[in-house]
Amino acid sequence: MPLSILLGRGILMNQDMEYLFIFLLFIIAALYASVGHGGASGYLALMAIFGFGQYLMKSSALTLNLFVAGIAFYSFYKKGYFKFKVLLPFIIGSIPMAFLGARMTINPHTYKMILGIFLLIAVSRMLFSPKGEYEKSNNPIFFVAVLIGAVVGFFSGMIGIGGGIILSPILLLMHWANMKETAGISALFILVNSTAGLLGLVFNAAFTPSPQILVWAAVGLAGGFMGSFLSSVKLSSFKLKYVLVFVLVVASFKLFIY
Repeated sequence: MPLSILLGRGILMNQDMEYLFIFLLFIIAALYASVGHGGASGYLALMAIFGFGQYLMKSSALTLNLFVAGIAFYSFYKKGYFKFKVLLPFIIGSIPMAFLGARMTINPHTYKMILGIFLLIAVSRMLFSPKGEYEKSNNPIFFVAVLIGAVVGFFSGMIGIGGGIILSPILLLMHWANMKETAGISALFILVNSTAGLLGLVFNAAFTPSPQILVWAAVGLAGGFMGSFLSSVKLSSFKLKYVLVFVLVVASFKLFIY
């Protein structure tokens, strides 16, 4: 199926534009991986710039999350950077709310406004990362963590992200996990929320990912490996971070204006 018929406003896209989208998807994945993030907000930003419709954006971003977050979780779990006791109350609150959030029907304008706000939150997360290098972390208060998980899960399902970009700074600021533990916890949080969100879309008969989703996933994974390589050779993450911030800001501006 041509990419053009999947766009929200019927924009005609030739083959060159389709190749451009794939290329930019690779770049976004590489940029995110180079600064240690998963990618859903970046994928949504790219799809917003290209004018995709709401349900395709949500379905595709959540599906891509399953691939990226699954690999990330396995990697951190294997290295021992995971605390299920910390994660448990958050997912108790988030899983049902991500399911409900994904089932909500909201008009396209409202969706664009909410997504634009969350992309700006992602920008702030990029620019102002809290420090998490401390030896001892505390367990969160159970009911507080459930409430936080519920709020994050609801908005995650509604807009099509896994919620890790919101949860991770909370874990660090509250000293509930250090940097590496936060990465492992957030990866599984993203995975379960994305699964719940996808189920919500399926139950609403609104699951409409791109027919090219497996190609997108392969491109995203390749970009992730490239980003990891760029970090390993110590290419300036400062410059890469600001390129990514520029993409998110452009996407936010487009969502707010159009």
